[in-house]
Amino acid sequence: MTHRREFLKTMAAMTAAISVPSTLYANTPNEDKLGEILPLRKLGKTGENITMLGVGGYHIGWTTERDAQEVIEAALEGGIRFFDTAEQYGPGTSEERYGKYLTPKYRELVFLMTKTQARTAKDAQQHLEDSLRRMKTDYLDLWQMHSLFTPEDVDSRMQEKVLDVLIKAKESGKVKHIGFTGHQNPYAHNRMLELTRDNDPIDAVQMPVNVLDQSYFSFIDNVMPELMKRNIGVLAMKTLADGRFFATKEQAKWKTDDPIIPNYISIEEAMYFVWSLPVSTIIAGAEKADYIRDKVKMARSFVKLNETDRLVLVERVKEKALAGNIEYFKQKPA
Repeated sequence: MTHRREFLKTMAAMTAAISVPSTLYANTPNEDKLGEILPLRKLGKTGENITMLGVGGYHIGWTTERDAQEVIEAALEGGIRFFDTAEQYGPGTSEERYGKYLTPKYRELVFLMTKTQARTAKDAQQHLEDSLRRMKTDYLDLWQMHSLFTPEDVDSRMQEKVLDVLIKAKESGKVKHIGFTGHQNPYAHNRMLELTRDNDPIDAVQMPVNVLDQSYFSFIDNVMPELMKRNIGVLAMKTLADGRFFATKEQAKWKTDDPIIPNYISIEEAMYFVWSLPVSTIIAGAEKADYIRDKVKMARSFVKLNETDRLVLVERVKEKALAGNIEYFKQKPA
């Protein structure tokens, strides 16, 4: 308990450091031509400030065309300016929908990120060109090596020069910042950080951050301290454990009579827990406009949880976390 208390206290101090005071801007609250934007946070060493809530592109790729458009429009209206996607979402469908409903009118207002799961340099280069074409833009704000599985997977992609393609894309101006993602194994993240320690090209890392994360293969415990040390931006995903906080999750074949939400904590508490850690944004999936509107309301009403409140939430779900493989997306290597 003492270790976790000290760790969360350190994380709290770092969270305060990444918040961007509204007084840095001409308008208070922050505004652009679409209206009031959500509070901003620093994205590591990049010099970029991004909204504390972002749209997850996976849901944009599989929901209906109309719902995807409505989610994008509701996000913009609500003050979200960070949009995530990946070339394999659909595949290609999510990027194409951004190319229809986001970039033609709003490219200069948003921070646009996509990802490649390429295993070779040739494929990575092709993915970049295809992503730019589908999204009707000539540059990306962030391009990430996507879904690292294991340290061995990292070694393979590095040997195939995938990261070299990302670095060259940044040097060419097609990409402003680069990073990597993964949801399965924090030791894959650690391997990538180890291999890039000398030249330190990584600007942002996307990973699961939620109140259940401490159960095993914890990204908060094992990865976040190194990211803070190197001033690398943290993009939080799986904040609701990809549905495992609820009673059912068809895609994961999950069903329980004792869900984390509402039996143990609320959605608001789950989101507040993560926003109270040093994350630059929470990337939230939403297949319906109302879902993203609800998250916008939570962002606007966010009050940082103190150390005691965060520990209460951790302890409240501890038994559930230790009872089984709650976070199904964390697959232990054979």
